[in-house]
Parts: sequence; C-alpha cells; structure tokens
Amino acid sequence: MSGLRRAPQHVCDPDPSVAGHTRREHWLATSRGYSQTSGVITAHPRPHEVIVETPRERREREALEELTLSPSATRAAGAGRRRREEEPDPWRTCFERDRDRIVHSQAFRRLAGKTQVFILPRDHQRTRLTHALEVAQVASAIARALRLNEALVEAIALGHDCGHGPGGHPSEVAFDPYLAGGFDHAVFGAHETLAGLNLCEETIDGIANHSWSRPRPRTPEGEVVSLSDRIAYLAHDLEDACAAGIVAPDDVPESVATVLGVQRSEQLRRLIADVVTTAQQRGVIGLSPDVAEALAALRHFNFERIYDRPASRRQAGFTIALLRSLVDFLLEHPDAVGELRDADDRVRATVTWVAGMTDRYALEMARRWLGWRTPPPDPGWPNT
Repeated sequence: MSGLRRAPQHVCDPDPSVAGHTRREHWLATSRGYSQTSGVITAHPRPHEVIVETPRERREREALEELTLSPSATRAAGAGRRRREEEPDPWRTCFERDRDRIVHSQAFRRLAGKTQVFILPRDHQRTRLTHALEVAQVASAIARALRLNEALVEAIALGHDCGHGPGGHPSEVAFDPYLAGGFDHAVFGAHETLAGLNLCEETIDGIANHSWSRPRPRTPEGEVVSLSDRIAYLAHDLEDACAAGIVAPDDVPESVATVLGVQRSEQLRRLIADVVTTAQQRGVIGLSPDVAEALAALRHFNFERIYDRPASRRQAGFTIALLRSLVDFLLEHPDAVGELRDADDRVRATVTWVAGMTDRYALEMARRWLGWRTPPPDPGWPNT
C-alpha cells in the first residue's frame, strides 16, 4: 500500500439528508420518485412550479416555422415523405423524428467504434461518432444564424457517416469490387445502412449527397452539412495529429495560419462566421475566396502530412486486405452467419454486414476466422 492514500471519508458519504443509509440504499429509495400533494411523482423533492397554458403540438410548431425560419429554409409542414407511410407524431416534426431515430439506431452507436483517422483510437482521439457530433454542432451553429431548419440539419449531420465501414475511407476501396458502381459510404449509408429507419426524403438526400463529389443536396440544410463536414474534420483531425506528435502547430502553412488560425476553436469560429457572412452578402451557402483557399491549403496539408503518410498507407493496406478477406470468407462459408445464408443477394448482404462492424469486431473476427494478427503499432494504434 506504499504510496497510496485512502480517500477522505467524506468523499464517499451519501447526501446528508439520508445520513445512515448506504449510497445503494439511497439510490434504491428514489426508484419511485417523490410524491407531491398534487398526486404528481417527481424526480426531486420540492419541484419547480411551471406555467404551461397549452402544450405546443406539432402542428402549432410547424406553423411557427413559417414565422421564424428564413424563406429559403426547408419547412417540416408538407415534408415528411417516407418510403413507407406513417402517421405524423403528435409532438415532433418529421425532421425531429428523423434525428431521434438516428440517435437511437445501432448504426449511430457503432460509430463509436469506427475509425476517424486512427484505428482503435486512444481516449481523446476522434471516432466517427465524435466526428458526427462535431459536424452537427458546426452545422447547427450555421443553421441557427441563417434561420434554417435546425432539426433537418442535425438529422443529416448525425447520420451522414453511418455508412462508413471499419477502418475509415479505405473500407470503400475494400468493398468496391463487390458492388456494381462501387461502394460510396454516403450513398450506402442513406439507402442501405439507415434504410430500416424509414427517414424522410430530405434527410436521405442530405446524407447521400453530403460529399463534395456528389450532386448538390436538394435543400440548403444539406449544403450546410456538406460544408460543416469538411470544416469539422479538417480542424479536429489536425488537432488529433498534433496531440499524437505526427505534426506540430508550427508545421501548419502560413497561408492557413494567417487566415484560419492554428487552434481548432479559432478555425471553427472563423469558418462558421465566414459561411454566415457569405450567405448574407452573396445569397449562397459557401465560403469567401480567401477562406476557401486557406481551407483547401489545410486539406492539402492534412492529406500530405496525416492521411497519406507512410503509417496511414500501411494502415489502409491492412484494412483493405482484412475486409476483403472477411467478405470472401463469409461468401465461402455461408453458415458462419445465419442471417447471410438465406439472403436474396448474398454479396450485398455480406458487404452490408461487414461494413457494419466496428474496428475491434473486424479485428476479432479476422483473428477468429482467419488467424490474422494485429499489424505493427502506429501513433493512436495501441500495441495489442
């Protein structure tokens, strides 16, 4: 016990109001909440009094959008077209419902175990999940300023990368040979991964077309997410690489540092402000020429020094080989996964199943089925 000190007893003491009870007993005692004289059960004693004259239902909130949103914004009223018809929710707009479905989906939760830049990221490095949250923050900030539909922006942003396979963008190269037209994480996510959520047409379109190489989204909210995705990942990938010692802040080109700054928070502030100002002055969702040039220079720097560095290329090669081996194994052994055996299109079903894996699960299955070993460690890649 040398060198260890017992925590002061008061640190573990329960609330004074339940002195004499263990913490577990106190938690169990709150299971039914607190009874009020009005007959209401509350989460805390002595609750706040609130005045609610009439609850604001969905129809009223949709009508409020007409008064508060920009004329260019996408309205929830008249939208909500889904592949399978559904009764509207009494309280939530159609886009709020989409956002909630994505947040509660398995595909969204699995993003916590998928690569942003580093396979098996360390505690403070980004995953696809944290990336999606940061994109949603940037996009929501822009949407609020421009009076666009925040719920639609959030739904697209949170769902935009749900089609990614394990290992990041190299998974697209890995799956390309198996599908006619190749594998695009944006399109695949919108029409395959999230298909069971029965999302609105506008949400599906924004997810499918968030990449700059895709057609223009049909809504300005989709365009906001397209910009926000690039703004967020360039800023936070640089921050992660600096923290991992791959690059240093002083390495950032002067043309980038002068216009955008070096710190993530400063870059986001300047880029968000530029999108808002440009929309106000020019009437389109975009960047001013100087800021766009600086962002392109940052992207070139990130590709050269982070994404395409030798360690990243080795990681990409390993990912491609591993994922193709998993797909080939499952195609050759249809009984390994029961749900794939009876699929109408076994190739597409197998790609979908492997694409849904987290990094760790893909490595685990490669060890179990194929006898693979984890490759040499890379910054951010634990030596396991």
